[in-house]
Amino acid sequence: MKKSDAEKRILKLRELINDYRYHYHVLDESIMSEAAADSLKHELTILETEYPELITPDSPTQRVAGKPLDKFMKVKHEKRMISLADVFSRDEIEDWISRNEKLIPGGKISEFFTDIKMDGLACSLKYRDGIFYQAVTRGDGLIGEDVTLNVKTIENIPLKIDIDEAEIRGEIVLFKKDFEELNRVQREKGGAEFANPRNLAAGSIRQLDPKIAASRPLKFIAYDLVIPDSLTWHEAYEKLRAFGFQTSNEDKVFKADEKLELFKYIDNLDEYRKGLPFNTDGMVIKINDRKVYDDLGIVGKTPRGAVAFKFPAEESTTVVRDIVISIGRTGAATPVAILDPVSVAGTTVRHASLHNADEIKRLGVRIGDTVIIYKAGDIIPQVKEVLVSLRPEGTVAFDYKEALKRQYPDLEFERPSGEVVYRVKGESSDFILKRAIEYYASKPALNIEGLGEKNVVALVDNGLVKSIADLYRLKVSEIARLERFGELSAKNLVEAISGSKTPALNKFITALGIRHVGAQTATALAREFKNLDNLVNASEEELLRIPDIGVVVAESILAWFSDEDNLKLLADLKELGVSPLEENSSNLPLMGKSYIVTGTLSSMGREEAEDKLRTLGATVTSSVTKNTTALIVGEKPGKSKTEKAEKLKIPTISEEEFLKMVISAGVEPALSG
Repeated sequence: MKKSDAEKRILKLRELINDYRYHYHVLDESIMSEAAADSLKHELTILETEYPELITPDSPTQRVAGKPLDKFMKVKHEKRMISLADVFSRDEIEDWISRNEKLIPGGKISEFFTDIKMDGLACSLKYRDGIFYQAVTRGDGLIGEDVTLNVKTIENIPLKIDIDEAEIRGEIVLFKKDFEELNRVQREKGGAEFANPRNLAAGSIRQLDPKIAASRPLKFIAYDLVIPDSLTWHEAYEKLRAFGFQTSNEDKVFKADEKLELFKYIDNLDEYRKGLPFNTDGMVIKINDRKVYDDLGIVGKTPRGAVAFKFPAEESTTVVRDIVISIGRTGAATPVAILDPVSVAGTTVRHASLHNADEIKRLGVRIGDTVIIYKAGDIIPQVKEVLVSLRPEGTVAFDYKEALKRQYPDLEFERPSGEVVYRVKGESSDFILKRAIEYYASKPALNIEGLGEKNVVALVDNGLVKSIADLYRLKVSEIARLERFGELSAKNLVEAISGSKTPALNKFITALGIRHVGAQTATALAREFKNLDNLVNASEEELLRIPDIGVVVAESILAWFSDEDNLKLLADLKELGVSPLEENSSNLPLMGKSYIVTGTLSSMGREEAEDKLRTLGATVTSSVTKNTTALIVGEKPGKSKTEKAEKLKIPTISEEEFLKMVISAGVEPALSG
């Protein structure tokens, strides 16, 4: 075929394939068989291979997943991607309307625009010269991640639209039937089932390998046209559909004097949503006039002109197996119920917040009680009610003060006047934060050079760091302005922090500063659970199966991973690219062996030597027992340790022998001098 003929054929093929794509993936109807469509795509691929100069960015062949990325690039949104304030009742909607009418000239809202609130991953698509060129996640609303290669594989997104410049926002979702089919395949393969469509959709887009996103039937459901401007939200939706985008098709307009019709529609939504093809957790209500909407402005992170009505939280019943108390980053002592695992709103729930001692007393909850729990958008669900009629015999009221003494015997607590929360006595939230950051950056943990005590104080006192996660948001220009820093030292610090994003799992667990979890316990946890997700979801029984972890340590671990602030920290760190390496200790040369280091080593510090032993799979202890494999002896060793080792006939190893041992195992020591 001549090039001129090939060009004409290619244009016709693209037009027909795009027409098929739109009908099949947007309108859910087919104009030809899938086999016929595949044949057309195959012909197009052959022609473009023969004439690569005819390939254009909007060709259907360009949806193919590319090479895996090393990381996602950060992108600043030209217009902030906002969240909506939640409302849960008719009264709260009425209050929202009244507040806005006081701010609107003339005091009258003419129309409301509503749409189903999609339960997916928010994303912004950008077009230049009519061609799709970039996709960015919401991120923190100001800065997101460039996920273009993954999003480009989503078939219902047009690669070319009939307008020069556009920005379209929407949700990336998985339809219920597609999610069920994926889980059916997982079951047949003997693999673990996916938890829920929302997490799977978000996880697919946040994979560095675009082939993963391409393998899953993701859909983009548009809900906002940022560019070009539109007079009303309804008009924006009409334009979106005209450009070839799929919307929920559940959008409606209600006149202000039809408010009763709006509330009637809301009342029926909870039942109606069960028949929708996608998951939804509520309905968005907006003032339809875009100018009025924009003029009302934003309060904090939410616009005045819109709210999200959330459906009543899904509820379930389960049994309280324990109540543990978590010490948060401000020193607040928060009780958390440890539950028998139960599914709520598509996720497995193991913990529920009990808020404070007064809430425990109000609910009357006891260990062993059957409770109703619910989830209303919080990370950790809440306890709604105790089913007293199902209470087993012999349970006693929970003694909050006694539990504090038992779980934290070395701390003192006080309940400030007028507050409902017990706090660690004599320690401010800034002091606790500084101590947590110092430990996070210390040698036993992530060993971040330049984050010593004085620099940590400078960063916190100047408001640059308000949580551990903020370390990964620091900019050279911000740090360089501080008294202790120059341009070079600021650059070195940012690079050192960035270099800590992929730590060994045991080091990361140590860095979290969980009470009673030192380097050895962190190593044991890493070897047992292999990755962070497994540890986060560990039960008390699983923790107690690990040697040397007793009830107090298990409760401390459960409490840490049950605290909402801590879970938010882990989520923030993950969003910022912190990803601990999975543990792989099955073939380590010193697995099952136990060592003690005593005395002063000339080649390295004791902590470094112990780290090298753990890296090789060994257990490092502080006291000699019959299970000790050997005592590593430096200068001026502990007399009691050497005498006990001699008595138990435990062999000793010199520093020279220790160095040969670690070198032969492939761990090069960092010799001093």
